[in-house]
Amino acid sequence: MSLSPLVQVLAARLEAAGYERLATPFRVASVEFQFTAAFRGVGARALDLVLIIDAVTGEHGDTSGLAVRNRIETLSRALDVTQSRYTVSAVLVGAVLTDNVKALAETCRVLQVPALALDADGALEAKQAEMLEDQIRLLLPLRVPQAAGESEVSKTGALDLLLGRLPETVDATLVRELITSSTRGETSVKAALGRRIDEVLGSLEADQ
Repeated sequence: MSLSPLVQVLAARLEAAGYERLATPFRVASVEFQFTAAFRGVGARALDLVLIIDAVTGEHGDTSGLAVRNRIETLSRALDVTQSRYTVSAVLVGAVLTDNVKALAETCRVLQVPALALDADGALEAKQAEMLEDQIRLLLPLRVPQAAGESEVSKTGALDLLLGRLPETVDATLVRELITSSTRGETSVKAALGRRIDEVLGSLEADQ
């Protein structure tokens, strides 16, 4: 099945972000699932499963909110049967969020890409590309912009600047450790969280 130009742009952006394209249809628990396109994360996002739904020109009933909902809910149940730890994200391209589609939020993460216009070369103009990035931001790696010259960020560091703007009630030590550990993946983040919990509990016991 050929992809629409907008879905091709979206697919290329996900691949540039490190996602791997899956062959469709694919099977889970002996059940076959067909989507416009599907991607799997790698590295720290290895448990991300991203489904592309082309609600404008897509096949497989993708213009029907009820059909899309039923298919993704069936996939979710199949993943549960296999005890899969995948986190499912559904990206709806050109879709209007109907009640059936909104109900998907109870099953998976739902993102919407509007029907953006492409130029004669099949690419997005700068403003349109920015809109696409905003809609799929949760799927993209977190990047701290490079600071230039003697800016506030370059003087203090992005992490220190962030910590300085957090409320005093926030555990700055925990935030620092979680952000630092996030570059090394989920296991490192869990370990950092566990260490901080042990430190806090130990401090409370010592005060008693």
